[in-house]
Formats: sequence, C-alpha cells, structure tokens
Amino acid sequence: MSLSDAARAARENAYVPYSKFKVGAALRTSSGATHVGCNVENVAYPEGTCAEAGAIAAMVAAGETKIEEIYVIADSPEPVPPCGGCRQKIAEFAKREAKVTLATTDGKETVTTVADLLPGAFNPDHMERT
Repeated sequence: MSLSDAARAARENAYVPYSKFKVGAALRTSSGATHVGCNVENVAYPEGTCAEAGAIAAMVAAGETKIEEIYVIADSPEPVPPCGGCRQKIAEFAKREAKVTLATTDGKETVTTVADLLPGAFNPDHMERT
C-alpha cells in the first residue's frame, strides 16, 4: 500500500467530534515498514493527539526510530503542514532531507523536506556540554 493510501485510510478513522477536521499520516521507516496515525480529539482540547504524533508513536512502539518519508493528508483547500510540535517530533526521527508530502483529499500535494518544515530545529547537539 502506498503512503498516500495508508494516510487516507488512517484519516477515515480520525476521532474529531469537535473540529470535524480529520487528518491522517503515514510514514515509512528505514526497514520499509509503514506506520499510520490519525488525529484524536478530546473535550479538553490540549489533550488531543495529532495524526503525525500517532504515526510516530506507532513506529516507536514497533521498535523503530528512523523515518525515511512521511505523508500527511487533510480535507482542506490547500495542503496543511504539521503543527510546530509535530515538526519537532518528525525532526527527532528523520534526517533533514527526508521527504514530507502534504496533501488534500482532492489531490493537491506539496512536497518538501524536514529541513524546510523546521529550519533551525532543536536537536541533541544542542544538549551537549563542553
């Protein structure tokens, strides 16, 4: 199954009773495995989970930590980029040149990289002490 198809299928399972804004994400790891996520809302809004975070959690739960590519889809007029927190989560597990495809349900796509989504990302090098 393509990342596009996997993200579309995951999006259909989104739990969004408040916003009605379904998002799906699918990522491919260095082993070739695909992991998916969808957004899950909660009546206490800050307690929801983004689709990208769900896919990353599924990847880590499966014992993997290397994102090679990620695909995110939403029903919006233009492709929707991940929120700031998810950009940082993606950057934690992907190389700067990793492909990120942002898509709409009607077929529009924007292809970018992790580096373009999050220039100047905070990374482990920032935590090294001299």
